Amino acid sequence: MINSVICKAMLLFLVFSFSSEKLMAQKYQPKWSSLDQRPVPQWWSDAKFGIFVHWGLYSVPAYAPVNEVEGVYEKYAEHYMNRLLEGNPHFTNYQKKFYGEGSTYRDFVPLFKAEYFEPDQWAEMFKKSGAGYVVLTSKHHDGYCLWPSKLSPGWNSVETGPRRDLINELSNSVRKAGLRMGLYYSLLEWDNPLYSAATIDQWTTQHMIPQMKDLVSRYKPEVIFADGEWDFTSAELRSEEFLAWLYNESPVKSSVVVNDRWGKETRSKHGGYYTTEYDLIGDEVNTSRIEHPWEESRGIGTSYGFNQFETLEHYSSSKELIHLLINKVSNGGNLLLNVGPQANGLIPVIMEQRLLDIGSWLKINGEAIYGTSAWGNRPNNMQETGVFYTQKGNDLYVICTKWPQAPLNINISKTDKVSLLGSPAKVSFKVSKNKLTITPPAINPGNAPGEHAWVFKVENFK
Repeated sequence: MINSVICKAMLLFLVFSFSSEKLMAQKYQPKWSSLDQRPVPQWWSDAKFGIFVHWGLYSVPAYAPVNEVEGVYEKYAEHYMNRLLEGNPHFTNYQKKFYGEGSTYRDFVPLFKAEYFEPDQWAEMFKKSGAGYVVLTSKHHDGYCLWPSKLSPGWNSVETGPRRDLINELSNSVRKAGLRMGLYYSLLEWDNPLYSAATIDQWTTQHMIPQMKDLVSRYKPEVIFADGEWDFTSAELRSEEFLAWLYNESPVKSSVVVNDRWGKETRSKHGGYYTTEYDLIGDEVNTSRIEHPWEESRGIGTSYGFNQFETLEHYSSSKELIHLLINKVSNGGNLLLNVGPQANGLIPVIMEQRLLDIGSWLKINGEAIYGTSAWGNRPNNMQETGVFYTQKGNDLYVICTKWPQAPLNINISKTDKVSLLGSPAKVSFKVSKNKLTITPPAINPGNAPGEHAWVFKVENFK
């Protein structure tokens, strides 16, 4: 009998081992038909809220003419270098006036000091915001690196400027705070001579891919936000080749999450999660009904990089940002909200205040955000009614962005209990003819559970 049990155990072990080896042996091929089969890791879908950080040499001039131009991209302070190269008069006149005739973008290097950068303080603030992950710009389109890249000699934060490995410092602090760390990487560089149609093969094989592999091997980011993909196809950029390495061999092959910006034809079609940006979308995907993982990114103001000329009117209020998070999550997406630190390493107080307000709201209502999915029967007019829905298992969350002045009617046929998150107040409800009616309790400022939005939890619903 004992021998029989031992034999069965050994057989199960061998079967399990064989299955595991078979699973491990599965390889993603360097082609989209294979790469697109890889699911987005669940941790990212459950996190819902992340912090984007745009920080670099563009943080020195911290300038974009927020009121004089129409296009959203013209308001991006992080595009300062390219505006100079284009001869945009707003930027060239500003450069001459404040930095002198003949000055160039490279003159900002010694001014980018990060002297007040305290990574632990940043990480603690991000944690208090309720975010689950952080994505730092490792290198924007100007090519300046925030780590000691050997492929960008004299053009990185260790050899020049701060003389610090900013990625390493922030990565360590973010992980110590219990958050996931990711990196943004631009596939282009505006003034790099290798970045051209004639030398694109050299660009990818001698610079871009080796640099990305160095980043992944050194810092093990669990998000890679690629950008700057619009000039060349994914085949020309060898993106499929890099992603096959990332998924099969890299130190983060099981947990890494990537976006969809890997070639001028890939947005909303290939890669990992799809991206929107200030609600601008590459292929006009209807995110109100999309089933694929997606994420909206935007700044608290009109720019990603810090723009010292933005005023209060350019910043979203805490209420607006909380409503934005609710809107995106209830439609199945994530929100990656950007902060733009100053060149000295300080995050503007108004940005800190916005993050902490979001965190306060999530502390009460995070149950309706984290780990949820969009409700399949959600109405199409949630934005107009101000009533949004998320689902987790058998529980439905009814999120009201304004306190309901009349009973709420929801098309479900059963529930065991309805409660108001953060409040002991009893919530009256009844189900009749496949409709749930929720009567909101009497709430005043003295006993209201937080502000800006309120959540009714409907348990075990059908």
